[in-house]
Amino acid sequence: MNYTNSSVGSGSRTGRRAFEFGRTYVVRPKGKHQATIIWLHGLGDNGSSWSQLLESLPLPNIKWICPTAPTRPVALLGGFPCAAWFDVGELSEDCPDDFEGLDSSAAHIANLLSTEPADIKLGIGGFSMGAATALYSATCFALGKYGNGNPYPVNLMTIIGLSGWLPGARNVRNKIQGSHEAARRAASLPIFLCHGLCDEVVPHKYGERSNHALSLAGFQNLAFKSYDGLGHYTVPKEMDEVCSWLNARLGL
Repeated sequence: MNYTNSSVGSGSRTGRRAFEFGRTYVVRPKGKHQATIIWLHGLGDNGSSWSQLLESLPLPNIKWICPTAPTRPVALLGGFPCAAWFDVGELSEDCPDDFEGLDSSAAHIANLLSTEPADIKLGIGGFSMGAATALYSATCFALGKYGNGNPYPVNLMTIIGLSGWLPGARNVRNKIQGSHEAARRAASLPIFLCHGLCDEVVPHKYGERSNHALSLAGFQNLAFKSYDGLGHYTVPKEMDEVCSWLNARLGL
């Protein structure tokens, strides 16, 4: 495992805001490099803690890249600065999504993946807010562009979201079904969602709603797994199923 510092080279495309991304941790494959997956931490965390867990998984052919989100004021915390992929006020259907922050983070992630060799399979996974950012990236991939209209540059092969939600869920269906090419890409992208039934931070219903919204939008290769007794954290059984999913979907 090693790390690099990463600046906001992909920052806010509109120029109104620019936040510096934190340290990026890399877990090198122990075997033949066949896939690279960006893994995104939750609110207030950093790439280091997840890199240590991912390094222990029996997936020797995957390179893991674990970036750290920018420190930014977060409305949910009363404006307190915290490591966050985007600003969030509350989890509700009526809460406006921070698409500028989402685009900035999605672009940073895509830029990290764009330097991988052409024959390497690419994916994005994450936990909580990281899962939300991964799912937003899935919609950008399907649409072929970010929310701000700039082209999305990488070909994603899989998405994993643990204890998360789908930003912009209300409008995803109309956007994707308005384009044959977007519908084709959505149908081809495998997505694995996991959520604890006892999650007190991002309630299970938000995972269910996200799964439903993705399904209605045309993401056909979709699996949603619920876990009895699981709160807002991960457990070995869940990670075992993530490993099985990745082996099967990426042909490792």
